[in-house]
Amino acid sequence: MRENKSERIRIKDIALKAGVSVGTVDRVIHGRSGVSESSKKKVEEILKQMNYQPNMYASALASNKKYNFSCLLPLHTQEDYWMDIEAGMRHAVGMYKDFNIRLNISYYDQYESGSFAKEGKKMIATMPDGVIMAPSSEDETMSTVLQLKEKNIPFVFIDSNIRSLNPLSFYGQSSHSSGYFAARILSLMAEHNEPVVIFRLIYDGRLGSNQQRNREEGFREYIQNNCPDIKLYELNFYVKNPENNDKIMEDFFLAHPEVNCGITFNSKAYIIGEYMQKINRKGFKMMGYDLLRRNVKCLKEGTVDFIIAQQPTEQGQSCIECLFEHLILKKEIKAYNYMPITLISKENIDFYLDAHLRTNNI
Repeated sequence: MRENKSERIRIKDIALKAGVSVGTVDRVIHGRSGVSESSKKKVEEILKQMNYQPNMYASALASNKKYNFSCLLPLHTQEDYWMDIEAGMRHAVGMYKDFNIRLNISYYDQYESGSFAKEGKKMIATMPDGVIMAPSSEDETMSTVLQLKEKNIPFVFIDSNIRSLNPLSFYGQSSHSSGYFAARILSLMAEHNEPVVIFRLIYDGRLGSNQQRNREEGFREYIQNNCPDIKLYELNFYVKNPENNDKIMEDFFLAHPEVNCGITFNSKAYIIGEYMQKINRKGFKMMGYDLLRRNVKCLKEGTVDFIIAQQPTEQGQSCIECLFEHLILKKEIKAYNYMPITLISKENIDFYLDAHLRTNNI
């Protein structure tokens, strides 16, 4: 085994060269107070000359410092995609339990204007050491980000990214590329350039997330550039009135019986899949996102053809690891971390789920 050079350099040797006590060297290395400026400069110069690299992992364990991480996610149900994000985070916190990391998760209503800023303000008031956020729109996220930067609190974006706000790091898919990829697959499914309907979740006239908007933009870009003869319809579902979804679809398909292909850019593909099963319609080709239980059931029953998975458990776990490495191990952090765009069908769903469970052991 190769010997670590830093391990061969003794604190005693550094103290002798700097003309200070061993205790003084230890305080400088670990950033503790009680050292005069002149002694600190002497020690730092010797450390630089000897290329000393402290074992940050051992130092963090020895310091017994407590770290508070906060997370701000959209409100969700027990079946939603975000539950896997949370599971990944809690798993990572468990992995680092010896470092006294505590995770507090709070929630905002992505369909209520101002909710993100309101909950963000509450979160910042607890003075966390690091923050993980699923951002709302750029305007709504801005105020929270400015407060974090004023207090020098590092923050990581998860699921969707706003580059202009310069997070420490981002974990998630490239939503534009994901939509572009989805269009390519769906264009192969749409025989003879048959029309496609985009199913959208709307609240107060707007889509609920950055991801949905960016995916739709990527999708439309591909269609426009490569399949301009494919006609695109939009069918809006309204979050406040979910009981109307079946009637909305019934009216649409009565008016457009030629439409036999559809996609949704949110995690609610099961709304369409369960409707197709209810009316016993066969052969409608459908794509969606995220391996929710109801989506998986529709996939296996053939009322949803493809689901694009985005590894939410890995996203959650990686965000905690990022803050751990930045704050505790003082490592350099990669700014953009894109999850693979994984296409799931009923033929490979069981293999995917089995591999996912084995890999994460969650």
